[in-house]
Amino acid sequence: MKFFDEGVKLFQCVGDRDVVTWNVLVMGFVQNDKFEEACNYFWVMRREGILPDEASFSTVLHSSASLAALHQGTAIHDQIIKLGYVKNMCVLGSLITMYAKCGSLVDAYRVFEGIEDHNVISWTAMISAYQLHGCANQVIELFEHMLSEGIEPSHVTFVCVLSACSHTGRVEEGLAHFNSIKKIHDMNPGPEHYACMVDLLGRAGWLDEAKRFIESMPMKPTPSVWGALLGACRKYGNLKMGREVAERLFEMEPYNPGNYVLLANMCTRSGRLEEANKVRRLMGVNGVRKEPGCSWIDVKNMTFVFTAHDRSHSSSDEIYKMLEKLEKLVKKKGYVAETEFVTNSLEENEEEQGLWYHSEKLALAFGLLTLPIDSPIRIKKNLRTCGHCHTVMKLASKIFDREIIVRDINRFHRFADGFCSCGDYW
Repeated sequence: MKFFDEGVKLFQCVGDRDVVTWNVLVMGFVQNDKFEEACNYFWVMRREGILPDEASFSTVLHSSASLAALHQGTAIHDQIIKLGYVKNMCVLGSLITMYAKCGSLVDAYRVFEGIEDHNVISWTAMISAYQLHGCANQVIELFEHMLSEGIEPSHVTFVCVLSACSHTGRVEEGLAHFNSIKKIHDMNPGPEHYACMVDLLGRAGWLDEAKRFIESMPMKPTPSVWGALLGACRKYGNLKMGREVAERLFEMEPYNPGNYVLLANMCTRSGRLEEANKVRRLMGVNGVRKEPGCSWIDVKNMTFVFTAHDRSHSSSDEIYKMLEKLEKLVKKKGYVAETEFVTNSLEENEEEQGLWYHSEKLALAFGLLTLPIDSPIRIKKNLRTCGHCHTVMKLASKIFDREIIVRDINRFHRFADGFCSCGDYW
């Protein structure tokens, strides 16, 4: 970071800055996760009369996608049209990804549909967009269409396909696609493909098979591979295997809080409270802290951030009244909160009432109060959304007749008419 700051100072001393110089700076911001600054400097470059090139657009679109800033992305799209980059495949691939990560699958497909001569970049971008939004059936359909057009898939394409199989329980189909990577397409599967396969087997409840699959890998398993198995152990309550897997992960990535939290939650759900406390104490000894859950929502080009039990907003009274109304309406539908979902979240352990004050519910209440009734409510969260919030979002979409789009750490959930795009399989 120190060297990057020095690079920024050096950039400011350069007199005659061309597009390459600007690109290096903007890419530096992206590599340091300073996405807002990357976007800001792109617009400074434009104001100074420098014409962006392919690299400029791809980089700033990546920044917009990382911020989930749809208004920023659409403004960049306007520049792409004005400057004649509407047929550049790298730019168009980045544009599809930007719209998908900003929650607008319709716009992503509109860009894809407008491409005359598709290549693996555009196909994979659209397949990845569907996978991100939990549209597994469309992933498989588009992949098969791509193959029928004679386009060779990339490593990334297969990650999307295997993930889609995992999230729809297509074990046999997933195994067939995995085997085809080497046998048909003459590529060596990478760690990410093995992680997808472990996730596929684990989600289906085949924990022993998933463990044997890891042990048969021709390479050293990565944390993502073991992490997929740990997630499956949590889902199916296999504490014995979960302990073993978690111990491996503690050695491989001792500062990742998610592994500790998963194991502690498994212990809690099994009634082993002392063991759960021991895991939490281990976090303290290692200096590991849970990342606090927060959600944010954009209203009139302003971003509002909420944390659990947040009362810092000027409209907090109205927000909490809306939550009370939502709770009553949801319970009229027969829903009873299952407090086990508290342990599936990285937010603080709370009783049933505390579940209603998770950050994404506060953002939802604010969106219901402030956004036009015909406008989608788009919420972003830095962690995985919990099962309770997922169920409430489904019911809220039906009760208020609203489209609710939640982007969590893993994927998008589009709630409409009481259903979620993920099919409750995420």
